[in-house]
Amino acid sequence: MGKIEEMKPESVFHFFREICRIPHGSGNVGAISDYLAKFARDRNLSYIQDDVKNVVIIKEATEGYEEEEPMILQGHMDMVAIKKPDCPIDMEKEGLDLDVDGDWLFARGTSLGGDDGIAVAYALALLDAKDIPHPRLEVALTVDEETGLAGAKRIDLSMCRGRRLLNLDNEEEGVLLTSCAGGARVHGRLPVVRERKKGVRVAVHVEGLLGGHSGAEIDKARANANALLGRLMYRVAKAGDVRILSLEGGSADNAIPASSCGVFWMEEPTFDSFRQTAAQLEEVLGREYAVTDPQIRIRVEAQEKGEWEVFSRESTEKAMLLLYLAPGGVQAMSADIPGLVQTSLNLGILRTWDDAMEFDYSVRSSMSSEKEMLMEKLCFLFSSQGGSCEISGEYPAWEYRQHSPLREKMVHIYEEMYGESPRVEAIHAGLECGLLAGKLPGLDCVSIGPDMKDIHTPQERLSISSTGRVWEYLLEILKRKGE
Repeated sequence: MGKIEEMKPESVFHFFREICRIPHGSGNVGAISDYLAKFARDRNLSYIQDDVKNVVIIKEATEGYEEEEPMILQGHMDMVAIKKPDCPIDMEKEGLDLDVDGDWLFARGTSLGGDDGIAVAYALALLDAKDIPHPRLEVALTVDEETGLAGAKRIDLSMCRGRRLLNLDNEEEGVLLTSCAGGARVHGRLPVVRERKKGVRVAVHVEGLLGGHSGAEIDKARANANALLGRLMYRVAKAGDVRILSLEGGSADNAIPASSCGVFWMEEPTFDSFRQTAAQLEEVLGREYAVTDPQIRIRVEAQEKGEWEVFSRESTEKAMLLLYLAPGGVQAMSADIPGLVQTSLNLGILRTWDDAMEFDYSVRSSMSSEKEMLMEKLCFLFSSQGGSCEISGEYPAWEYRQHSPLREKMVHIYEEMYGESPRVEAIHAGLECGLLAGKLPGLDCVSIGPDMKDIHTPQERLSISSTGRVWEYLLEILKRKGE
C-alpha cells in the first residue's frame, strides 16, 4: 500500500483513492453523489444535487482572477463495473482493491474506473486547494454517462456562467478531442417457447478475450464473445438436434464482452460431435484472432444427464439467426478523417429468461443517418423473427467547432510546455459535450485526460506519470489570463 499512498500529485490520488472506496458503477451512484455533496458542504461551496444525483459545485475565482471568464470542468461519476469471473468483490457493495505495477495503477480483479474517476479526482483536488490560482470554477459531475449519458440529459446548468468547458473524459495524453460520435442503446427482445426434453446438458464457455470499450477500442478488431456464441451455434446445429437452455454474456452495452456462456441440450450421441465442432471452431478463432485475442478459448464442460426445460427447435433457430446474422463491430470508416471509425455497433449484453432472450446493443455514429439506418436494421431483423426492439439513451454527436478560442489557447500552452503540438482529433466514443452544448448556447468545449489502457475491462490501468503531467497542464490552463 505504500506505493499507492506515495503517488503524485498527492491531492489528486488522495481523492481518487477516496472515490475507489465507494461503489459507483452505473446505476449505483447514490453513495458517491452524496459524498460529493458532503464534500461541497464541508467546504462551504455552493452546490446543487438534483433528483437523479448529478452534482454541480461552484468555487469562486481566486484573487486577481475575478474578471476572468469562468471555466466549467466536467466529468462523470459512474464507472463501468466489470470483474473477472473468479473475483470475489461485490461491486455493488464493496470498493476496489488498488495496486501499482511500475507506472500503472490498476484494481485487482476488476475495472479501475479511471474512466471517469480521474475527472472527479482532478476536480475535487482543485476545489479543495487553497494555493492554486484560477477563475471561477463550475464543476459539473454527471451520473450514468456509461448507460446512455442519462445524467447529462437531465442536468440543470443554470448555476453556470461560463461558456468554456473542459471535459476530463479522454484517455490519451497529448490529444485534444474536439468532436465525438452520437449514439443510442438498442434493446432487443425475442420471445421463446420451451419444452421438456430428456438428454444431456452441456455448458460452453467462450473466454480469454480482451474485451474493451466499444467506442475507443472497436477499431482494434477484437472478438465479441456474444457474437462468437452465434458462430458456435451455427456450426453445432449441423451436428444434430442441439437446443438452448440459456445464453449469457457481458455486463454493459458499451463494453465489448470478454466472455460468455451457452448452456445447451442435446441427445447423448450428439455430444462427441458437439465437442469436436467446438474444438475445431476454437482452432479457427485462434488463427483469426491470433493478434487481437491470442488467449481465446472455447471450454466445454462435462455433460449432465436429466430432463430439462429447453428452447423449442423454432426458438433455438430464431436465436441462432439473430446472433449469427446481426451486424457487429465497425460498419463504416470516415471518408473525411483517416483512421476514424464513423459507424459501429456492439452486442454488449446477452441474457436469457424463462420466456425470452434479451440483447443490448450500443450503436454509434458521427453521421446521424447511418445511426438511424443501423438501428432500423436491428429492429427489422428482430421483428422478422417475432421479436421487438426498444431504443433508449439516444444522444447527439458533438460537432466540430471551426472557431474555438479555448482550443487555440490549449494548443498554444501545450506547445510552450512540451515543445510540440498536441493532436487535435475526433473520437468515436460518446462524450457528453454535445448534450451540454445544447443546454449552454455558444459553449466552447475541449476534452483532455491522462493515458489509460483497456478501459471497461478488468485489465484497465491508469498511468501515474501521465496523470501528473495532465494535472500540471490543467493548472497552467486555469492560470493563464486573457487568452
